[in-house]
Amino acid sequence: MAKHTSNGVGTRAMILAAGLGTRMRPLTDNCPKPLVKVAGKSIIDYTVDRIRAAGVDTLVVNLHYLPEQIERWAKRQRGLEIALSDERDCLLDTGGGVAKALDRLGDQPFFVFNSDSFWVDGPQPALERMRNVWDGERMDCLLLVADMTSSVGFYGPGDFDMDEEGRLTRRNESYVSPFVYAGCYLVSPAVFKDAPDGAFSMNILWNKALAAGRLFGLRHDSLWLHVGTPDAIGAAETVLAGRSP
Repeated sequence: MAKHTSNGVGTRAMILAAGLGTRMRPLTDNCPKPLVKVAGKSIIDYTVDRIRAAGVDTLVVNLHYLPEQIERWAKRQRGLEIALSDERDCLLDTGGGVAKALDRLGDQPFFVFNSDSFWVDGPQPALERMRNVWDGERMDCLLLVADMTSSVGFYGPGDFDMDEEGRLTRRNESYVSPFVYAGCYLVSPAVFKDAPDGAFSMNILWNKALAAGRLFGLRHDSLWLHVGTPDAIGAAETVLAGRSP
């Protein structure tokens, strides 16, 4: 069991589960992407296991595509308070969805998770490590990043470079970067103070933090599994067959 914080950092979380899952078709023709199964278990449940183990007490999950299935999933959960953020009328993207749910996420830094990836923990759970290195004096946002060499199902050129202090910079378009965003970040709610209205990408706020030198990363110390397409499911299942997720 992870060490739970007493200062409120990372005791609330949000999973972005409202996307259309177009790259996962045909599996998402009748099933929202977070509920697609990998090794007999829904993708979202791998993340919820990490959240429970970290002692998070409140989880917000947004919904848009096939929302009734997400609602039924939420009703089956135990030992965790789950609030649903309804985006049926308007899909709000990765930033707007979080901004809509801010009143349920409290006034302390909180976790945000994608719903198409999860990870194998190393010797110390990733969420515990993120809490331990969080420094609100220097950071607006702390991203979990994975080495390209320890990523399963990701084939892009990488996302970030990182200095010795953990400060991130964007990948130069002319070369491959060593780190990829691993679908989890810890963020201060103050970041959203001047956020745009309506739908917007979280990259807008990350770019502001980058410009101020306040976007940081923490290198994940084990495998990260990106499950964005049907082909990636087989790769993830092969890895999990010999490991405890």
